[in-house]
Amino acid sequence: MVEENITRIEMNGKEYILIGTAHVSKHSAEQVKEVIEAERPDSVCVELDEQRYKTITEGAKWKEMDIIQVIKEKRASLLLMNLAISSFQNRMAKELGIKAGQEMIQGIESAKETGAKLVLADRNIQITFSRIWGNLGLKGKAILLSQIITSIFSRDSISEEDLEKMKEQDTINAMLNEFTETFPRLKKPLIDERDQYLAQKIKDAPGEKIVAVLGAAHVPGIKEEIKKEHDLKKLTAIPPKSNWPKIIGWSIPILIVALIVFTFFANPSAGLDQSISWILWTGSLSALGTAIAMGHPLTILTAFVAAPFTALHPLLAAGWFAGLAQAYIRRPSVRDFETLSEDVFSVKGFWRNKVSRILLIVLLSNIGASFGTFIGGADVIKTFFENF
Repeated sequence: MVEENITRIEMNGKEYILIGTAHVSKHSAEQVKEVIEAERPDSVCVELDEQRYKTITEGAKWKEMDIIQVIKEKRASLLLMNLAISSFQNRMAKELGIKAGQEMIQGIESAKETGAKLVLADRNIQITFSRIWGNLGLKGKAILLSQIITSIFSRDSISEEDLEKMKEQDTINAMLNEFTETFPRLKKPLIDERDQYLAQKIKDAPGEKIVAVLGAAHVPGIKEEIKKEHDLKKLTAIPPKSNWPKIIGWSIPILIVALIVFTFFANPSAGLDQSISWILWTGSLSALGTAIAMGHPLTILTAFVAAPFTALHPLLAAGWFAGLAQAYIRRPSVRDFETLSEDVFSVKGFWRNKVSRILLIVLLSNIGASFGTFIGGADVIKTFFENF
């Protein structure tokens, strides 16, 4: 049996066999089957949580998703990010003629065939996304979303040979170093914390011989973290939000309103100019974002009307109102949910599918309103100083 991409660790009377895989690779799936059949382990750990396990074994149940509830719960951006990542991975898998996550499916099947205990070793994906999102500022969120969305629409193909090269330890470490430089706050929740969580779950797996099916990027970290004890409750807790974003979020609207009111009393004409500028900048740019996402004319109007008010309230967003309006006017059909995972392979499909279009409307409307807030706010301040 070829030992390439396999790491063996013996500790405390137990043997751990870590298989470093590429998530879209025929060779990885074949190797997982070969190793489990040869080793006959007591437990097989896979890099999945309960949610992704159900998606792999039962299929993504898009038809059960309530798009209106997603918007109300402020999960549109996270869902769009999740769709984007899945789309990119599925497209590569399709090019190679293999189902995305085939190595994990093989791990599940081989565990059943050999009678090994199946252990879902990864942290809940929503917790990981929440900890990632919470660690990014406004600029970081914008850069991350733009890079993910750009990666979907890239037409560059990737060969299986390139994927296999990605599994080399030196290449992985180089990629992580570059990743850390771009998003230094992101590496901890996405890589480091999951290395700790996975290592503890693998160490706690029953039996004396454990096989773990892992993305190659996690193997170097797990080799070190498995020697330590980790608190799983701490790693799955959602950290409390800082008060500073709230303070800043309320301070800016209060300042804008105060300047306009003060100017109105001192110079009504200038105050009116401030108000018109604020409405036009926030409303127009939010409407423009909605129009780019090909929203219905009434949805575009909703964004224009909502933005000047939501920009003054940190707990509201123009995109939510625009998204809800689009969902009511162009309610997605069952077919839209059924074809969602396929439609997001392309730019045309992203805009054609009513579900992904609603998500784009929420995102682009909010981005437009944010730009409008900065430009309109600057104009309000400029007018104030010009008159006093």
